Amino acid sequence: MGISRREFMAGAVAGAAFCAAPERIRAAAASCPFRVAVINDEISQDFDHSCSVAAKDFGLSWIELRGMWNKNITTLDANQIAESKRILAKYNLKVTDIASPLFKVDWHGAPTSKQSERRDTFHADEDFKAQDALLEHCIELAKDFGTDRVRCFDFWRLDDVKPYRAAINDKLRQAARRLARENLILVLENEMSCNTATGEEAAATLAAIPERNFMLNWDPGNAATFPNSKPYPNGYDLLPKKRIGHCHAKNVVRKPDGKWEWAPVGKGVVDWAGQLRALKRDGYRYAVSLETHWRGAGTPEASSRISMAGLKDALKQAGTGC
Repeated sequence: MGISRREFMAGAVAGAAFCAAPERIRAAAASCPFRVAVINDEISQDFDHSCSVAAKDFGLSWIELRGMWNKNITTLDANQIAESKRILAKYNLKVTDIASPLFKVDWHGAPTSKQSERRDTFHADEDFKAQDALLEHCIELAKDFGTDRVRCFDFWRLDDVKPYRAAINDKLRQAARRLARENLILVLENEMSCNTATGEEAAATLAAIPERNFMLNWDPGNAATFPNSKPYPNGYDLLPKKRIGHCHAKNVVRKPDGKWEWAPVGKGVVDWAGQLRALKRDGYRYAVSLETHWRGAGTPEASSRISMAGLKDALKQAGTGC
């Protein structure tokens, strides 16, 4: 999405003011009900730099891990894992979850999905046969990084999922049960390119898989890419609130031709102040993690600085104490 010079300067000023007092922000975070975070590679592939920005400039105590050094989190070698842990300790950052690409592949035996692409897998390259091994690796990563959550998807979106939905649900159920044996939580992200995309679809998937450690990574921005979807309040109202285990923050603008583009938090379809107010009211106490995606400021870091300022403003508007 394009951004005017006036919008860019206003955002940059807000971002600079936000970044000017990280200690004050960290102190305020003590009263925040959420684990405010950012996905590390939305800032930079340089993990030390992204952690520095998150901790020192954004004033965060939490970070979400997806990829670093142009590698997916699931493909790091032992030395890179050790280095990542050293960097996290350096900046006193805790890990919200392992943002893995688990099950972001074609469902075997079904017609190839139109959404089946080598994109948004963030340097991962696994097929269906590799998913069980990937699941086991994610369990080890969660233990290594001291988090109790692993993110997953439910396969590239099919034109007609009905003949395969029960089997997909069973696969997710089995994965949740495997994680339960390790006292871990499986969080399914609603993703527009996968078979659970909207609040309505997420509610149905959660109802079909009642395992207590199977929870939703609620992403209103992803749901907003559907032209008739109103993620908040409509989609959110359908969700079982106690089964929301993670939340991604980003936004979307819809164009007159029916297409959409990513937008910074603070501009777009999703009413983030309302959504955050509702999450606080309903007892949600887990991550609210910036997944910028928007690149209107030119670079991932510059765009994330503006979008984080928008998220902080929405948190303030919502009266969260963050």
